[in-house]
Amino acid sequence: MSLTARLQTAESRGTQGHGRRRAEPAPPARERLAAEVLVSKAAGAAGRAVCTVLLIVAALVFLFLAVGPRFLNYQTSTMLTGSMSPGINPGDVVVSVKTPVSELRVGDVITYSIPIDDHRIETHRVASIERDDAGATSVTTKGDANPGADPWTAVLSEDYVYTQAGVVPYLGDVIRALRQPLVQSVLLYGASALLVVVVLTAIWRKPSEQAAEANTTEEALGAGSEAGRL
Repeated sequence: MSLTARLQTAESRGTQGHGRRRAEPAPPARERLAAEVLVSKAAGAAGRAVCTVLLIVAALVFLFLAVGPRFLNYQTSTMLTGSMSPGINPGDVVVSVKTPVSELRVGDVITYSIPIDDHRIETHRVASIERDDAGATSVTTKGDANPGADPWTAVLSEDYVYTQAGVVPYLGDVIRALRQPLVQSVLLYGASALLVVVVLTAIWRKPSEQAAEANTTEEALGAGSEAGRL
């Protein structure tokens, strides 16, 4: 072979080797698949986080309203009017604890059943206290926002009365809203739909991840093979 032919052959081989060393762009299908996997992972993580937060909040509210009063000697009641504003507003939940009647003082806020009409539960401030020789205690009460005292005198027949220990703003509004038929239907079907979406996302994510891993492996093997040939 002549010198010119040898040089041409060497140049041809160098050009081919240089072409093999160039990285081939990833096919668009692989890029879309990788993007879909990332979106699926993000959606699944967000769905799980939302579900977890909702479950934790629901569990805490249930423990506070249903379990706590049975074991921790307190009770909760929702303020329906503005008679105790601005300290207690409509929609606030009042947390009351048992207090011996003998320790009751003027100015305490008590939750009790009024002695007239429907005997509804009322939360008002003690305006006066009277104790007779027989040991019976009667009180008059007044709402902080009302111009005058309540038109009755309540006799406290028990040895204890519930006095205010704290207020949880707006919780009563949330509870009343959750009791609405429309809201309950939305929560029922919405929770079911969210559960289905999370389950389907988890199912679809596995094949996508496996395909992405397979593609990554193929690309790595292809790169190794090209490097070996070089």
